[in-house]
Amino acid sequence: MPEPVFDRRDQLEQVQKGLIQGEEVLAVYDCVGVGTGLLGLTTLRVVLQDKSFVGKKHAITSLPYRQIRSVSVVSDKSMGGKFFSSSSIAIDAGGTIYQADFRGDDKASNAHNIVLWYITR
Repeated sequence: MPEPVFDRRDQLEQVQKGLIQGEEVLAVYDCVGVGTGLLGLTTLRVVLQDKSFVGKKHAITSLPYRQIRSVSVVSDKSMGGKFFSSSSIAIDAGGTIYQADFRGDDKASNAHNIVLWYITR
């Protein structure tokens, strides 16, 4: 398996520490905006760091691919025929929507495509 893609080594190491046997990291992206600190993609799940808890608490949430219902491209403007003119995606898992805002369209596109690949298997 190729080396994982990542923005920050400390975030990659954080996700690696939580792996279970046989699981591998595919990518870890630093997220911008309110709430989400990182989005990790492994061979088994999506890992989200949520920084929005009261009292400066953080949560690491794992979303197994089999529980994800959909992945969406999120944009506040017309995409004008471009599928990826946004740097945000939304993941629907059990009726809860998780949004991740990335530092660039290419990262959003890669994250979207990895999630889509795993949920369609």
